[in-house]
Amino acid sequence: MTTPQDSSPTIKTERIVIKGKVQGVWFRDWTVDTAKQLGLNGWVRNRKDGSVEALFSGNPNVVDEMEQRCRRGPRYAVVSGVEVFPSDEEPGTGFEHKSTE
Repeated sequence: MTTPQDSSPTIKTERIVIKGKVQGVWFRDWTVDTAKQLGLNGWVRNRKDGSVEALFSGNPNVVDEMEQRCRRGPRYAVVSGVEVFPSDEEPGTGFEHKSTE
């Protein structure tokens, strides 16, 4: 039995907003390190409302993995919610901190 060719996109880009105790607990540095280890492109920044926002772009399975990791966050984070939005934004190359918005 043959299976049809996988028609899923080779690149997935999504913007996520992480809420809870996510500032002052190394969330952005953890995000940069984790995203780089996973080979994702994009950025992360604090938001004035106390949340953290990130853009992840790469292999769809890896983007999904990063989203799941953000639901837990680094050791001292307390994540109370994650909002996920598909994005057409250009992620650039590599992964970086952006200024607070």
